[in-house]
Amino acid sequence: MTLRHVVMWKLASTDETERAEQAARIAAGLEALPAVIPEILRFEVGINSLPVNEFDVVLVSDFADEAALQRYVVHPEHEKVASYIRSVVSGRAAVDAEG
Repeated sequence: MTLRHVVMWKLASTDETERAEQAARIAAGLEALPAVIPEILRFEVGINSLPVNEFDVVLVSDFADEAALQRYVVHPEHEKVASYIRSVVSGRAAVDAEG
């Protein structure tokens, strides 16, 4: 069984330049994680390109199981990225599905 972890974030800023910078910083931070967190099996980050969508950044990632996902969540490098994300977003949605 593989566990797919999907998270979407809505940035709080209304300034387009600031939003673009924040989205890029989130993406860069997340994209660095597979090199340091061995539990990650698959990891894709996307920045929204259509203004009609509600969310700005998406993460689609796969883990062997729930235990691997939990090790990722508490990993210090993930915590650094997550801390920044929490500081700039107004909303978050997530789903974890077995595949």
